[in-house]
Amino acid sequence: MTRSTSFYFSFLALPGPKRRAITAVFDFCRAVDDAVDLETDPARIDAALTLWRGEVARVFSGGTPQTGQGRQLQPFVAPNHLPRQHFDALVDGVAMDAAGTHYGTFADLEPYCHRVASAVGLICAEIFEYREQGVLDYARDLGVALQLTNILRDVAVDFRNGRRYLPDEDLERFGCTWDDIAREVREAGQGVRSMAVRDLLAFEGARAREYFARAVAALPKTDARRFVPAEIMRAVYWELLQRIERADYDVFTAVIRVPRPAQAKLAIATWWRT
Repeated sequence: MTRSTSFYFSFLALPGPKRRAITAVFDFCRAVDDAVDLETDPARIDAALTLWRGEVARVFSGGTPQTGQGRQLQPFVAPNHLPRQHFDALVDGVAMDAAGTHYGTFADLEPYCHRVASAVGLICAEIFEYREQGVLDYARDLGVALQLTNILRDVAVDFRNGRRYLPDEDLERFGCTWDDIAREVREAGQGVRSMAVRDLLAFEGARAREYFARAVAALPKTDARRFVPAEIMRAVYWELLQRIERADYDVFTAVIRVPRPAQAKLAIATWWRT
């Protein structure tokens, strides 16, 4: 885990043993994601997915992991009661990217968000030692909120890489086409020129807001202090969503980010409040 990740400041709020466990989880998950995200050869992607499916099995069966990330993760599985099904779900979500990203409806997209984001939150919930079941709804909804914010931020980047996460039904709702998106990508630097595209992106932002609100409502007060790291993540991504909104949804000119000093301030403020 390096300072380059948006989650770095979240983990500083954890005591040493939990920080090491959560770092092992995130390093493993990042390696699985990179196996597809940074590869273009279909044969090598298939081989990578096979490797990581096998690595999950080895980590949880007491076998000998073949990767550094697997060896780092394995000692934390039993003490933290880490559930294998969420690691399998993550690999399934990454495999969805490998199979091609095109979603007809939000009902099609939401399971992807659960697999690549909510699954990680549900793993973290075990490390945080939650007490009430409402925490699991919090983790699911927060995962969707974070992933939707990522999708909104990366519309242009993903389009250039041949990935289309915005559901077709949403484009149709606003009379928008992928040709309109392509035009915004080509003519970046002039703000969002198409009102249809802007309204579409505002709609996606509102959906992310809804999931943030659901997460806030679901977090039990008795577990709030245990979930300071997750709340720091929420604060950083909430700020990211607000920055996208303040930019009038111009995610084409540049990738909108929350600078490191701002992340540190949000982490401190969230820790103090919680």
